[in-house]
Amino acid sequence: MKLRWLGHSAFELISEENLKILIDPFISNNPSCSVPVEDLNADLICITHGHADHFGDAMEIANRTSALVIANHEISIFFSRQGFNTQGMNIGGSSKFHDIKITMVDAKHSSDIDFMEEVTPGGCACGFIFELENGKKIYHAGDTSLFGDLKNIIGDFYKPDILLLPIGDRYTMGLQDASTAVNWISPNKVFPMHYNTFPVIEQDPDDFVDMVHKKSPKTEVIILEPGETYIE
Repeated sequence: MKLRWLGHSAFELISEENLKILIDPFISNNPSCSVPVEDLNADLICITHGHADHFGDAMEIANRTSALVIANHEISIFFSRQGFNTQGMNIGGSSKFHDIKITMVDAKHSSDIDFMEEVTPGGCACGFIFELENGKKIYHAGDTSLFGDLKNIIGDFYKPDILLLPIGDRYTMGLQDASTAVNWISPNKVFPMHYNTFPVIEQDPDDFVDMVHKKSPKTEVIILEPGETYIE
């Protein structure tokens, strides 16, 4: 498994069977991403909500690669009306993509499609749990605040091995709340995201490392630089 952080909340996940998954592919307008959008390929694109910094370049990439786009029902309808291959889901539902199980889970955030001339309803924000071919579970939390399901549903029931978690504050949870979420979920590894892209979400990830180590000493915090790949 390879996991490349493309900055902000954008990740490229390459599975054991070499399936390429892009999550929230905010690339060309992402000041922290140095990877040209033309260099990215995808078999599957997953979008957590409709905001421009998550929807990103999904349509361009899907048009070039013929990737399947998975999103909530409302965003899926938006894609299908543009002629894309899309699959809608909703909170609590699961789907199979080859041998990968994808479960859509709740996130506490807004989701309107905000980059059109008129703001369009975008359904509910979500996160995704990817269960890979070898059974490893990766949870991309999307944009979210701290809320009880992170403990009672994500931590106690789904039990992800790897957590991709926003820490930027202002629009999502900040450092204190994010470190509490890590404690509730108790993953083996956590990768912070959604920080330092813009001045309003500037954070020192080393502060997050310290907070997690105090609350959850068994969880490893992995700080990636944009464009850096983690291999497991």
